[in-house]
Amino acid sequence: MEVTRYGIDDLDRAIADSAAHGFVKVLTVPGKDRILGVTIVGAHAAELLAEYVLAMRHGLGLNKILGTIHTYPTMSEANKYAAGEWKRAHAPAKLLAWVGRYHDWRRR
Repeated sequence: MEVTRYGIDDLDRAIADSAAHGFVKVLTVPGKDRILGVTIVGAHAAELLAEYVLAMRHGLGLNKILGTIHTYPTMSEANKYAAGEWKRAHAPAKLLAWVGRYHDWRRR
């Protein structure tokens, strides 16, 4: 089981509401975006949890949450940012390095 965590202290809406404390923790299948469970601590946790309940009920993974438009500034952006943390942790490093070298070569 993999754990992805996003600290709400970085969220613009939480900062504006003086509620910048807490976190979103998502448990996933190793190497997959399939959500096994979620813990949310902080203001409006119950409202944030609803998106994950819907995703789990319908078999939607973190990539779908990341691709969903979340209005700015809202607390629900924490869900998108948590999904973004998972995506960054699973970025294909070798492919990205190769693409970087290719673009460097093309610019010469």
